[in-house]
Amino acid sequence: MTYVPKILALAGSTREASFNKKLVRIAAEGARATGAEVTLVDLRDLQLPLYDEDLETKGGLPESAGRLKSLMLAHQGLLISSPEYNSSLSAVLKNAIDWASRPVTGEAPLACFTGKTAAIMSASPGALGGLRGLVHLRAILGNINVLVIPDQIAVMSAHTAFGDDGKLKDATLQGRIEALGGKLAGLLVKVHGR
Repeated sequence: MTYVPKILALAGSTREASFNKKLVRIAAEGARATGAEVTLVDLRDLQLPLYDEDLETKGGLPESAGRLKSLMLAHQGLLISSPEYNSSLSAVLKNAIDWASRPVTGEAPLACFTGKTAAIMSASPGALGGLRGLVHLRAILGNINVLVIPDQIAVMSAHTAFGDDGKLKDATLQGRIEALGGKLAGLLVKVHGR
């Protein structure tokens, strides 16, 4: 039986017309083109409350956090497109990571992250394309047992980089983002497809 890599793709933005949602969709198509099964999740749809240990103690894991954890547990790879907010990652992305890191009874610590492989990218109107935020995201993921592939792409001038069809106007850059998704899928096959 042939191994099919399963990848969860998400953007650290809730804005409907988010540049990072567009970017992660391109990477997801690249992963699909190599045979991966990709699930796109919109953090806006989950409506996660801000992490609060008192909330967790009183009522357990919120249903939306449980859905996120189930999705993460069912996938071996992560495609994450992270906007840069004040030189770091967005609060909504950090909050999702924090909720997913909370163990439930019978679950190993960091079960949603340990053994996962991730590819990260960013799109920003700024000249660095969100690169500073990717440094923080890489550090956080590495500290919670996620292998983050060295390749990453930061798309600058994102407000003019996308066409009306959601693709990047620069065909070379479009190809690089698709290839990033494909590279993650290929690595998962090498690691898990024995």
